[in-house]
Amino acid sequence: MKKITLLSLTVIFIASCKIKVDKNQHPQSFATNYVDPFIGTGGHGHTYPGATVPFGMLQVSPDNGISSWDWCSGYHYSDSIVSGFSHLHLSGTGIGDLADILFMPTNKKLDLTAKAASRDFLPYKSKYSHANEKAIPGYYQVFLEDPKINVELTSTQRTAYHKYTYNNNDTQSVVVDLGFAINWDKATKTAITVEDANTISGYRYSTGWAKNQKVFFVAKFSKPITESIITADKKVVSGKNAEGENTALQLFFDSKNSKELGVKVALSSVSIANAKDNLEENKEFEKVKTDASAVWNKALNKITVETPVDSLKTIFYTSLYHAQVAPVTYSDKNGQFRTEDDKIVTSKNYTAYSTLSLWDTFRAENPLLTILDPNRVSDMVNSMLAYYETKKILPVWTLYANETNTMTGYHSIPVIVDAYMKGIKGFDAEKAFEAMKATMMQDERGLNFYKKYGYIPYNLLDESVTITLEYAYDDWCVAQMAKALGKQADYEFFSKRAKAYEYLFDSKSGFMRGKSEDGKSWNEPFDPKHSNHREHTDYTEGNAWQHSWFVPHNVDNFIKLHGGNDIFTKRLEQLFTESSEITGNNVSADISGLIGQYAHGNEPSHHIAYMFNHAGQPWRTQYWVRHILDTQYNTTANGLSGNEDCGQMSAWYVFSSMGLYPMNPASGEYEIGSPIFEKSTLNLPNGKTFVIEAENVSEKNFYIQSATLNGKEFNKSAISHQEMLQGGVLHFVMGAQPNKNWGLTN
Repeated sequence: MKKITLLSLTVIFIASCKIKVDKNQHPQSFATNYVDPFIGTGGHGHTYPGATVPFGMLQVSPDNGISSWDWCSGYHYSDSIVSGFSHLHLSGTGIGDLADILFMPTNKKLDLTAKAASRDFLPYKSKYSHANEKAIPGYYQVFLEDPKINVELTSTQRTAYHKYTYNNNDTQSVVVDLGFAINWDKATKTAITVEDANTISGYRYSTGWAKNQKVFFVAKFSKPITESIITADKKVVSGKNAEGENTALQLFFDSKNSKELGVKVALSSVSIANAKDNLEENKEFEKVKTDASAVWNKALNKITVETPVDSLKTIFYTSLYHAQVAPVTYSDKNGQFRTEDDKIVTSKNYTAYSTLSLWDTFRAENPLLTILDPNRVSDMVNSMLAYYETKKILPVWTLYANETNTMTGYHSIPVIVDAYMKGIKGFDAEKAFEAMKATMMQDERGLNFYKKYGYIPYNLLDESVTITLEYAYDDWCVAQMAKALGKQADYEFFSKRAKAYEYLFDSKSGFMRGKSEDGKSWNEPFDPKHSNHREHTDYTEGNAWQHSWFVPHNVDNFIKLHGGNDIFTKRLEQLFTESSEITGNNVSADISGLIGQYAHGNEPSHHIAYMFNHAGQPWRTQYWVRHILDTQYNTTANGLSGNEDCGQMSAWYVFSSMGLYPMNPASGEYEIGSPIFEKSTLNLPNGKTFVIEAENVSEKNFYIQSATLNGKEFNKSAISHQEMLQGGVLHFVMGAQPNKNWGLTN
């Protein structure tokens, strides 16, 4: 994921700061007891700890109020200042945005007209301590030390619930700030109205990563408003409403009868009326909190794992949790949502989703959802096709009705093909193919060069190698869909273009390299360890070491280009054992989680360890996958070695810890690695179960000695999705030494 700035404030002590997991909070909910939402909130994980439900519209969470890289989600574990609690957040992205509709309780009258040059000047900010902070799935709590107010947050799919507990007889007040200038984006137009004694509403238009974001809201308080002070562009205005670039208000409530104040908040991309329709009126905080826990427990128990090591359960279930917070619900209760051309459309028979971080999630997150929730996958495909209706191109990275065009390729394509090939229904396959073909035949984002030369020349476009390799993969996916639909000419055309990687392979060095438009010369001088971020580079967020392996659709031919299994595996092994030095003056901050030159902290490396399976050495896949599992994830706030990226980092762990991985995400096959659990049970949507057992597995016993599938010998290094859907037991016997003869049957 592309980054804006590299923050130099990474707090090293976080890595040794263990986070406590209270396994007695909900004894009836095994899975949720092992989830720790603080994992990933430190280091470069960029996750948030606040309350949401699976794929919920709202993510109500604390905002520290710093616009630096490691605060992309609004929160970082190293911080101790909270500026408020807003309702939309990004999980693990490398660019910040959202944090819309900020609420903050306080206990005194404040001057909201003063311009705050930084968060230090915000009159409503407060200190807090992690000792007085708690997060579990669907619930967040923190004690604000300055006003002495306890804040609790929970959520349903479309309504957030706040509960503020004040000191006895203390002033009960709430600030709502729609400008929130100490943030990633910039408000362009906002409005607030006090509608009645208990209700406020308004909207916030902003520009940032999402260039034209429109959020409408309504909030209903549990007590009547006794006084309101409204400001517009740092001036107090009379009456009950205000409009301006930045509006805010402070509300006051009677403190005599109860220390608690509740507020329910709903949003919409369409209108205040739709926000009101989304608002759930009849539920109380504790019931919502209990329901959210139950919803999460159901979602997390779709996979159960058995191990005597509690820390592994914590990492696994937290990963499974993070893999189900995005994409997010975008359409309203009535089906309406805003499109990129600022029109309002209505989803029919599906829920529309936003925050589609496709460059990241097509690799493992989206394939995981085909197992966990295929019906939701079809809704996501329909969301992409609705985008196509507007743009006549499939989405790249959509955020709240905005195409950010962030990252390379068009990886909505493998997501759609993966769904179709796995038999997921509920979308128009012919329309989907039309959209994929139209996308890959247009001229934007370097496709004009790709079509003309068969690859993208380095002197015509930055990141040419990465873009070429990813377009080749997208082409292969289009070809598979064409074949399935009986479109032979299209199948042959896109299959041929899918070999574009051959143009860029330098057999002498073994790397994919930038080639000039004359097709004869490489980009010189060449240093495979060199990285330059975004500009004057042939690689996206990395270097030649990390990007020379992206041929997941034709590994066997790729190996032949290298000269056979021996040369290929020697070079692949060197990736993990080479020194970790990265050269260059503008090194991409995304190159993290280094094992040699392998960078697990960024997505282009995620499939690479599984390529040994195709070169006759699956035992090397087992070794390196276990090494990655052991070194790149832990139970601290700094438990992710790179950006979570909307579930991808976690989905890698979910798959790999069970012993599987979709190296080619649209192939319908899972490569076999090294399971770490004694038993993993996938509770499949069709009512069947698929069990993965690892006999004798331990820290030392990570090599597969033998395997059976439903009692019959299994000597393959991959298993198909369709085989898994039939249910059964895949049984591994593990040992401390590699069995170099296992897994060699194609």
